[in-house]
Amino acid sequence: MIYLDYSATTPISLEVLDSYNKASKEFIGNPNSLHSLGVKSKELMESATKQISELLGIQEQELIYTSGATESNNMALIGTALHYGKRGNHIIVSKLEHPSIYKICDYLKELGFEISYVKHEANGLVDFEDLKKLIRPETILVSICNVNSELGIRQPLKMLRQIIKKENPNTIFHSDMTQALGKIPVNVKDVDLASFSMHKVYGPKGIGLLYKSKMVHIAPLIHGSSKDSELRPGTPPVPLIAAAAKSIRLGIKDLDRKETFIRKLNEKITTFLQEYPKITINSTNYSIPHILNISLGTIRPETFIHALEEYEIYVGTNTACASGELSSSVMAIYDDEDRASSTIRISLSYLTTTEEIERFMQCFKIVYHRLEELQ
Repeated sequence: MIYLDYSATTPISLEVLDSYNKASKEFIGNPNSLHSLGVKSKELMESATKQISELLGIQEQELIYTSGATESNNMALIGTALHYGKRGNHIIVSKLEHPSIYKICDYLKELGFEISYVKHEANGLVDFEDLKKLIRPETILVSICNVNSELGIRQPLKMLRQIIKKENPNTIFHSDMTQALGKIPVNVKDVDLASFSMHKVYGPKGIGLLYKSKMVHIAPLIHGSSKDSELRPGTPPVPLIAAAAKSIRLGIKDLDRKETFIRKLNEKITTFLQEYPKITINSTNYSIPHILNISLGTIRPETFIHALEEYEIYVGTNTACASGELSSSVMAIYDDEDRASSTIRISLSYLTTTEEIERFMQCFKIVYHRLEELQ
């Protein structure tokens, strides 16, 4: 099997799985309980929280556990809107966001909030001048992802923050960093709110994080009894939290070495694809090497993906949450429906081998020529 869909999800690391299994077996108490088993579980959770906070360079109280990035995005955007709604009703997002962001914005529109979509340059970067023009006194929130999930375009968050705060110091800046963590260095201090999901960093599914600056307030979306968190009440999933700490620690280790290797794999595939004049590369010079997005022309991406699957090779279309739909990111950058309707995403990992890429290219060639003859 050759897996090239790491941006959709990653296999759980054996070391992370070991941490999860150990915590599940040895720490069975509810951390909210007063007895010794509960205290033992709470101590493990606090130790994991301390480790994650140190790895991300934040304070422990600025970390909120969620079920994943979608919940974190909901908590960030809706929670901010509800809390600061009296200050203003204007929100700005980019056109390169995860589908969950747009669904949240649709909901906020129903509540009376106004959503503006900032333009992008030809290379995929946010148009700084357009962002400046969009920000106004009633702008309470800007949400721009760190790395786009379809094209891998990396946004300069520090520069964006400077623009936002200069135009309106009270505007809160959120970033979905799901595709960034474990691939590139992240600095959550560039933003006020940041979303993460552990299954993108070789961790378990069902655990995510929201970084919330202590200077920011958000309204709770879930209500219940909890000693530790008013924003996310309920019994904390201690084994998942322990696994999250391990996945982050391992995920950000040796990033430069991993990226150098992945870039070589990306360049190898890119050079190979130059043999196909009808194939268009959608990733730009601001895309991270882990994500290579291409358009197949007249060949349907679903057909191509299933044909590769016959060789036990697995790639993706656009984001996993919007598979089979028109690529919104390709449309945002290139404004070309034909191009946006024929995309596949090849996402690489430090676990990918050169031999796997060689095999992928061999099978790609067979499948492409076979399907092209049917056009």
